[in-house]
Amino acid sequence: MSNPFEGRSPNLSGPARDLLPVTPDDAADLPRICIGLYAEVGGAIVFTSETGAVRTVSVSDFSILPVAARRVHASGTTASGLHGFVV
Repeated sequence: MSNPFEGRSPNLSGPARDLLPVTPDDAADLPRICIGLYAEVGGAIVFTSETGAVRTVSVSDFSILPVAARRVHASGTTASGLHGFVV
């Protein structure tokens, strides 16, 4: 099968190259900075943005949050089934 992404530079406007399962953690950053987050089950997501700001956002089921995130905090995060979009 040919790979249409082979030889192309990653692009922050998409598409994402993969999804990273996210386990909220108050002390550890994600293995890679994500260009967005996806929540299967809605609730609050407390995250540290790529710029280092801590934010809390409420999302509904099956939501995409198009923001760069370096950490998803366990404290205060009630959304579940979280995944990060990576390039």
